[in-house]
Amino acid sequence: MKDQADSYVTDDGRTIGPVVMEMKNITLRFGGVEAIKDISFDIREGEIRAIIGPNGAGKSSMLNVISGFYVPQEGEVWYKGAKRPPMKPFQVAQQGIARTFQNIALFEGMSVLDNVMTGRLTHMESGLLGQSIWKGKAEAEEIANREVAEKIIDFLEIQAIRKTPVARLPYGLKKRVELARALAAEPTILLLDEPMAGMNVEEKEDMSRFVLDVNDEFGTTIALIEHDMGVVMDLSDRVVVMDYGRKIGDGTPDEVRNNQEVIDAYLGVAHD
Repeated sequence: MKDQADSYVTDDGRTIGPVVMEMKNITLRFGGVEAIKDISFDIREGEIRAIIGPNGAGKSSMLNVISGFYVPQEGEVWYKGAKRPPMKPFQVAQQGIARTFQNIALFEGMSVLDNVMTGRLTHMESGLLGQSIWKGKAEAEEIANREVAEKIIDFLEIQAIRKTPVARLPYGLKKRVELARALAAEPTILLLDEPMAGMNVEEKEDMSRFVLDVNDEFGTTIALIEHDMGVVMDLSDRVVVMDYGRKIGDGTPDEVRNNQEVIDAYLGVAHD
């Protein structure tokens, strides 16, 4: 196990930095149900960190804690060396944490470009009056933000559909547009909630390539939930495994693959 302050270089030449986010003894309850039970793990700068587990394990709940949508009853979230107080999701986004959703959450009547531009909202400082006049600072800000959006559209190879209403796109392209919108925020940490769900083999290969490219080209730290174990093992630097709200494994893909408790959870061994 690497020391939290250490940086190291992976076999493929990427630099993994110190811990950027730490979940400490997180417990989340809904009424009398414990969705997350005393879980601790960290996310290092520049890594691809996977959160896996069977259905109902609490993975999406954990992602919602990280993104500020849920506030745990017990435990602490530490970000960049400081304890994070309870925050609204927009405040977490302003800190540099962006996400995609398990169920696509796009503006169906808007074009691809306009959807991607919504990811720039945390970088816009002009007020409503300035934007309505669209002169001076507001105009310069709009042009600069549009340039960022266009670069991301080029990066994800969706130039041909940039003016197409999202409602007319197939599922796989909608997933890519949602990734583009999250990237437009230029996040420090990118949270991906089942980015390959519902995709065919070709679409999964494309999305896997883009996830790796985002991590490599931008140095973006990525935390993802994914059910496809082949994808998880190929993409991830480290994996944390949840089952019935508990953490049952944490380590490299090889360590997790050989963890007997993880094997039992996925094979459906009976719980006491």
